[in-house]
Amino acid sequence: MANSALLVMDIQRSVVELADDGSGYLPRLRRAIDAARAAGIPVVYVVMCLRPDDLEVSPRNKLVSAVARTGIFTEGTPAVEIPPEVAPQPGDVVVTKRRGSAFSGSDLDLVLRARDIDGLVLAGIATSGVVLSTVCQATDLDLRLTVLADGCLDLDPEVHRFLVEKLFPRQADVLSVADWAAAVAP
Repeated sequence: MANSALLVMDIQRSVVELADDGSGYLPRLRRAIDAARAAGIPVVYVVMCLRPDDLEVSPRNKLVSAVARTGIFTEGTPAVEIPPEVAPQPGDVVVTKRRGSAFSGSDLDLVLRARDIDGLVLAGIATSGVVLSTVCQATDLDLRLTVLADGCLDLDPEVHRFLVEKLFPRQADVLSVADWAAAVAP
């Protein structure tokens, strides 16, 4: 896992409230975060924030326009805060994005290159949103990828299952949080 980082994506109050399925998601995610820190793997939080005036929201972007109308990603509101159970600690990086992928409208690529990171471990909500978009873009950037299957959630469990069982294995290693944590344990 040398030169890898754990990306914790879109784990924000509004998103967790919408998607949490009662399966113990935040404690499971916390296990992945703790395992990364113990192994010396950088933890990078990626949050979605849109300006209150919707300056960066194009009416041509159907998804972002719809999300902007809900207000769940409005910058400066409690809705975009990271839940305290999995909050960043000193030394963690927080990157703000303006679109679906962790790379779109953010300085994530710069952060990764500055640290010579060439592999990503992905966790986040939603599997069909930020995780899928980031897998596609990271693949095109020639990054090694691991997706934590139970470190991701989606509003549609069937879509989640399809992605982690059928699509992501073509581009990434797909592991459970427990298996990944065991593999990186010092």
